[in-house]
Amino acid sequence: MGIVDKWIEMVQKCQYLPENELRKLCEMISDILLEESNVQPVSTTVTVCGGIHGQFYDLRNLFSTGGDVPNTNYIFMGDFVDRGYYSLETFTLLMALKARYPSRITLLRGNHETRQITKVKYGNSNGWKYCCKVFDLLTIAAVIDEQVLCVHGGLSPKIVTLKQVRTIDRNSEIPCKGAFCDLVWSDPENIEAWDQSPRGAGWLFGRKVTNDFMAINKLSLICRVHQLVDEGLKYMFRVVCTQLLLTLRQCGRHTELSNRSGAC
Repeated sequence: MGIVDKWIEMVQKCQYLPENELRKLCEMISDILLEESNVQPVSTTVTVCGGIHGQFYDLRNLFSTGGDVPNTNYIFMGDFVDRGYYSLETFTLLMALKARYPSRITLLRGNHETRQITKVKYGNSNGWKYCCKVFDLLTIAAVIDEQVLCVHGGLSPKIVTLKQVRTIDRNSEIPCKGAFCDLVWSDPENIEAWDQSPRGAGWLFGRKVTNDFMAINKLSLICRVHQLVDEGLKYMFRVVCTQLLLTLRQCGRHTELSNRSGAC
């Protein structure tokens, strides 16, 4: 059994890694993430997951439902930490799985993967610093089969093409405004263009700007999280907000979406 397998076995029991081993894991993950694009290409079949927010046992149940890595290919859409009691354990398990199976799990950055929001959550300041360095390297978005954009928040008036997302310097704290901020903070709204967000960060984006963005980038769907959805899944003009496990699979020339699993 290799060191990463030992880490996975340990963290699956909701145990902390020793500080020096957490540092090694974070360094390992940083090297992997440095090789990934701001817009990471992913192929079907893949399962997309909403925010975990430190709910370690919900994450374990998620794997029981959706299948273990590497048998199932996953995209986690950010907000791994905060709110739940087990933020460090949750993020450590996801990092260990990424280290062991880097091509089978994609970790996107959410608005909670930031020093300002997570600082008070870690009892050990060194462990917090190691994790924050990883936060800075998490990829911004993923595109499934060149058709489905996965991003934590939404669109930005400063972003017209995915090529522009690829040029963002993501190795930093999320800024309080600008394109990077918008991608993790924005929300869809039943409007046509743009409006100020009540969150104080990001934008509200509407039907027309969404359709224009998707046409320019040849997308069929935008998948995002960042909002509470009582019914678990909500569609709004080809934008889907989810807190479920969504499985996307190739069906002919199109990518089909279902909750948990399903056939074309």
